[in-house]
Amino acid sequence: MSRIHRLLIVCAVCFMLVAGSPAVLEAVDDLEEVFISVSPTSGHVGDEVTVRGYNFDSDEEVEVYFYRGGGASGRVKVATDETDNDGDFKVEFTVPETFTGEHKIRAETDYEDADEYFTVEPYLEIDPDEGPVGTTVDVNGTGFDEDEEEIELRYYLDGSDYDVVEDGLQADEWGSWEISFKIPMSSSGDHKLRARGETTDLGDLDDIYFEVRPGIAIDLTQGHVGDSITINGSGFDEGENEIEVSFDNQVVVQDIKADSNGAWEETIQVPEMPGGSYDVTAEGDRTDKSDIKDLSFRVEPNLLLVPSTGHVGSELTLTGTGFAATKELILLYDDSQVETTATNDKGSFSNLKFSVPKSVHGAHTLTAEDSTGNAVSAPFTMESQPPPMPALESPGNGGRVGLAGKAAPTFQWSAVTDDSGVSYSLQVSDTEDFAVLEISVTNLNEPGYVVPKEQALAYGTYYWRVKAVDGAQNDSGWTAAYSFHSGLLPLWGFIAIIALLVVLAGILIYFVVVRRREFYD
Repeated sequence: MSRIHRLLIVCAVCFMLVAGSPAVLEAVDDLEEVFISVSPTSGHVGDEVTVRGYNFDSDEEVEVYFYRGGGASGRVKVATDETDNDGDFKVEFTVPETFTGEHKIRAETDYEDADEYFTVEPYLEIDPDEGPVGTTVDVNGTGFDEDEEEIELRYYLDGSDYDVVEDGLQADEWGSWEISFKIPMSSSGDHKLRARGETTDLGDLDDIYFEVRPGIAIDLTQGHVGDSITINGSGFDEGENEIEVSFDNQVVVQDIKADSNGAWEETIQVPEMPGGSYDVTAEGDRTDKSDIKDLSFRVEPNLLLVPSTGHVGSELTLTGTGFAATKELILLYDDSQVETTATNDKGSFSNLKFSVPKSVHGAHTLTAEDSTGNAVSAPFTMESQPPPMPALESPGNGGRVGLAGKAAPTFQWSAVTDDSGVSYSLQVSDTEDFAVLEISVTNLNEPGYVVPKEQALAYGTYYWRVKAVDGAQNDSGWTAAYSFHSGLLPLWGFIAIIALLVVLAGILIYFVVVRRREFYD
């Protein structure tokens, strides 16, 4: 209804009053004062509130405000609407964050307004509101006093015994605060949470509850057959008996008893089984398995190598667990296959033996892989102790071999031994620094070498040295070089001597035979 209409009605009422018309009552009804109603009139931050307005001008935009405190600074628009033909409206809004006490709600148009009040009460909200002991919950407090201090949050273990999970909290300017904490050890069922502060009493708030449900926790979620894992139970009934733990429906421990808080702890060994993920469950005489959320534990393949260090030819023993059941399995030494076997129905094998092949000293890897692709490795360390250094024997230092021309000497040195086996390398050079090699041979199995005729050494001075190398490629280092001389004379000198001897023989024959005959003649 517009202002002009209302003015016309006033004039009409005055006229009818003067005339004494019965229509006065109807006109008076149209002049009823605007007002609003609020439902509910009290509650908490976040509650839904319905506001109804009456007798406003028709077809006018109306805005609804919530006053957080007395001044305009706390004014918050919470809804807008338009009045109907009768000047009425209905809106809903959520109570904004504000402190405890009475707060004004105002509906207004361009020319009219009406007020009502809503009382905010302190409130606690928890999320989640159920779960096992150890669950992290968020608690929000709203509607406390402005900047209220010394707020204390209590968690009740039973009817009267409680833990103070936090104290010394302070609300913000709108009376709100929040905290996270882990549910302490307590038996199954509903547990009350209450709060109080400097001006807020315990009785000012409705109680909220957290339902402790039975649950289990394990300290490991994956591991190997035989590993020890610790299982903790909580939220069982006080003193509950006959609790048992199952691993993939196999009972691994039983006759557990919960304490007065419904808690217990047991350590088990992962049973022998193929690799994969398995459910870990628990139940008791009053707690059904279905009441507890299953946990998952993954059995990983594992390889045990004994010994983990050795030399070429060492016999190693391997044991494996957690592989696929009844599958072919190969063993690799680095990248080379050395053995095959098969796993049993529990994914295991044992006492697989093999000898370490020749390979360089240092780190190596043993890998076991089944036909489904499960693979695991174990380190092996090849010994790195070098063999002893040989002693040079023949030709001796400064010795001579051969007579004239090329010589094919025989080299001899002392034998040495090594756990990884041993071979020898020989070098011969005509220079002391062995820059140019006349002879170079490796992988000699015996402590000696006969130079082939095609490698015979020409007349001259030579140097030779030897080193020992084991099967792990550890070497002793080169011996100090020995020198030797090949031949007494070069070939041309030997020929010259022979020629001279021939000449001398001819001369002798001449004087002895020819001249003697001439003398007698």
